[in-house]
Amino acid sequence: MGTIDLYWIPLGAGGSGFVRLNGRIYEGLTARLARREPLDLYHTALQVHIPEGRFVVETMWPSPDADTASRGVMAEGPVFSRWIARPRLFRYEVRLWPDGVLPDADEAVGGPRSLSTDPDRGRRLLDQVASVPPLVWGRDALGVGDMWNSNSVISWLLTRSGLPIEAIQPPAGGRAPGWQAGIAAARRGEAPR
Repeated sequence: MGTIDLYWIPLGAGGSGFVRLNGRIYEGLTARLARREPLDLYHTALQVHIPEGRFVVETMWPSPDADTASRGVMAEGPVFSRWIARPRLFRYEVRLWPDGVLPDADEAVGGPRSLSTDPDRGRRLLDQVASVPPLVWGRDALGVGDMWNSNSVISWLLTRSGLPIEAIQPPAGGRAPGWQAGIAAARRGEAPR
């Protein structure tokens, strides 16, 4: 048996408050432009259990140090611009971490949400992690009105794994910026250069 569990973690949970504050400012501006009330923002991550083991799939920025193998880093991408991505501060990492740690999992709204109990689907998802397109974090490279970020990576993986992505929604009163960008990239099949 296997499971794919999705976690809806409040943006900035467990942090110093910097990410939470910036998220509130961003959402306040976005909501005002869209003429709606601000919503709660979420960061998503996955835990995949298959007979071969347990794996955490998460995207983190910034990349903390050069020891990427210890965290199961499968891909890296630039933040804000490819031109400034040389220092680790401006790179994000996509992790496929065997027996990894999912920070703030205990703060996930509603706990883990099981999306599948099929071990073959879990393996298919894990096989896709190294293929995540390294689009620029914080940019709408696809022109879909949504920026690429950690949520994009998760929605890209879920879409490419054949899960019913339209049925997967954030908790009531919340949203996951970047979610639609990941779906669009997965459906196009290729990332733009």
